[in-house]
Amino acid sequence: MKCLRILLTLTLLTVFCNVNAQQETQSAKDETLVGQFQELERKSGNYRANGIRYEVVKVGDLYRIKGNIFDSINTANATIKDLSSTITSNKAEIEDLNSKLQETTTNLKNVTEEKDSMSFFGALVSKGTYKLILWGIILGLMLFLLFFIYKYRNSNFLTHQAKTALADLEKEYEQHRRRSLEREQKISRQLQDELNRQKNK
Repeated sequence: MKCLRILLTLTLLTVFCNVNAQQETQSAKDETLVGQFQELERKSGNYRANGIRYEVVKVGDLYRIKGNIFDSINTANATIKDLSSTITSNKAEIEDLNSKLQETTTNLKNVTEEKDSMSFFGALVSKGTYKLILWGIILGLMLFLLFFIYKYRNSNFLTHQAKTALADLEKEYEQHRRRSLEREQKISRQLQDELNRQKNK
């Protein structure tokens, strides 16, 4: 009885080890298409008939590999289609981003130009040009002021000269009038004296 139990245990262990080994072998199989073709070549046999060598392949294995090939092709096509769709959407997104970038660049350029420009009588001019115009106006006004001061001084000098000349002329005129008056009085006296003398004669 004890021997029977040991024998039964050994048998079960052997069966279990074989099943386990087969499962490990099957799980270790290469499931890629290349591995499947290699397995098909290993399982296929050959024979000669009429001097021609023939290879024998199980139709079931051939159909299984064929189905796997079509599945792989369909999966690859689906992946290609998904990738093409993704590429198309990415291209559209890139174009949209490029247009937004171009618009942002244009806006930034406009803002920079506005920042670096000043409004002068409604027209945008660069800060350098604005400063040049402003300093030109200031210089023109200063030249005009200097010209005005020169003209004023010249005018003032001429007015002073004219006043001095007028005062001199008035003085001279007064002297001339006084002399004329004295001469007239003198002549009048002489005339009176002469008339008096004539009367007395």
